[in-house]
Amino acid sequence: MEQKKDAPLRSDAQRNRERILEVALVELTRSADAPLSVIAKKAGVGQGTFYRNFPHREALVLEVYRHEMQQVADAAAQLLGTREPDRALREWMDRLAQFAMAKVGMAEAIRRAMSASGSSAKPGHAPVTAAAELLLRACEKAGTIRPGVTADDFFLAIAGLWQIDPQGDWRPRIARLLDLVMDGLRAGAPGQMRESP
Repeated sequence: MEQKKDAPLRSDAQRNRERILEVALVELTRSADAPLSVIAKKAGVGQGTFYRNFPHREALVLEVYRHEMQQVADAAAQLLGTREPDRALREWMDRLAQFAMAKVGMAEAIRRAMSASGSSAKPGHAPVTAAAELLLRACEKAGTIRPGVTADDFFLAIAGLWQIDPQGDWRPRIARLLDLVMDGLRAGAPGQMRESP
């Protein structure tokens, strides 16, 4: 019996797909030419299972990118459910930075996939933009950031992330950059105590 395209995957099929995506992220970040057979083997799936999920390299690369972006986006609501809004925003920024470093590492694979598929557009970044807006509005409501900061403002402020070499020791540098951005967001927040001169 053939499975409908929109039908949810069985739990074992979903686990196989997620393992493939996890391994592919690591391997494609290392090399845009990572052999698909190596990705399948490291994911612990057979060639048939691999190609049933991803019939060609382009499908895999673009799905890894989309999947990782959705993971980052979904983390915003999860963090807001367990942390104060400003802590949630700062932790989410760390997750966004990890995604940014993987994206830089996968840039060549993404370029090749888009070229081979004839598409000039990357998968949309709307989920990440919506996640940033969710966090910014929660922080604004809590009075922990200055009012009126938009997602566009936020992404322009952190644009330096995409300039950092993912092959180097990027974590301390990014942590410092994101702390500076967070300090800037907090400046002028209604909830901040103003010190008298």
